[in-house]
Amino acid sequence: MAFASRINQELGRYHVLELLGEGGMGEVYRARDEQLHRDVAIKTLRDGTASRTRLLREARAAAALNHPHICTIHEVCEAGGDSFIVMEFVQGRPLSSEVRARKAGRAGDPLRNPTGGCSHSGP
Repeated sequence: MAFASRINQELGRYHVLELLGEGGMGEVYRARDEQLHRDVAIKTLRDGTASRTRLLREARAAAALNHPHICTIHEVCEAGGDSFIVMEFVQGRPLSSEVRARKAGRAGDPLRNPTGGCSHSGP
């Protein structure tokens, strides 16, 4: 089942609030954990894209990592016949906007201009 129809509805103990992003395999939503009173991100798979086994494998791989730049996996759930990963919600800009900014050649971008605004002195 597509999750888009679940915005503003309950999904287990989670209240789905908004679509954050989508890709070739699925969607990510912001939801409210009604039990713990916190916002979380919920990753779903598009219909027919992959199985619960693949979703569980992805969740286990991410859960095995501990790094400040990797979201914490809270659980893998099932509701209404759909499987989904519940993870830490991190407020910020979408990665796509950062990629667009870097493609535009922002001044001082260390990936585009490693010297930034440094002046060169010497022979």
